[in-house]
Amino acid sequence: MITGPSGVGKGTLIRGLLERTPELELSVSATTRRPRPGEEDGIAYHFLTDAEFDRRVDAGDFVEHAIYSGNRYGTLRSELERRLAVGAPVVLEIEVEGARQVRAAMPAAIQVFIAPPSRDALRARLVGRGTDDPDQVDERMRTAERELGAQPEFGHVVVNDRLEAATDELARIVSGALGGEAG
Repeated sequence: MITGPSGVGKGTLIRGLLERTPELELSVSATTRRPRPGEEDGIAYHFLTDAEFDRRVDAGDFVEHAIYSGNRYGTLRSELERRLAVGAPVVLEIEVEGARQVRAAMPAAIQVFIAPPSRDALRARLVGRGTDDPDQVDERMRTAERELGAQPEFGHVVVNDRLEAATDELARIVSGALGGEAG
């Protein structure tokens, strides 16, 4: 599982990881947040209403779920089981609270925390992506401050300062866990 604050570049690093490690499959998370431009349901996320999310929580459909910046996120059990049934290693891109839940349920999972090079760099990334208003950026930064304190809980920490180097490091960690060589 790969976690870290919003805006740290988890998605970009995971795309690079998937290019270098094609046997990996990305689990598509569910969320109640509205799609951003270009995001497709079932590809970027499974976009659910609050009522549908509640129904699925009550049914036990989630391996983990958490609230992040006013929206709900979760990993559907069916997403993992479908991939694991065919022996495919799965990457989870999840928030810190969800990562804690997965760690409790699956302690053998490889746990990687993606950290920004600095708090200023993280704020600049959040502002630069242009998807949040200033109040939302402030809320994401408050959440990030709490999450950055969780780094020692994770087996690996990758600082996303230089994209290529961070992607290489992430690929080495995952490849080592899978028993192969990173490309």
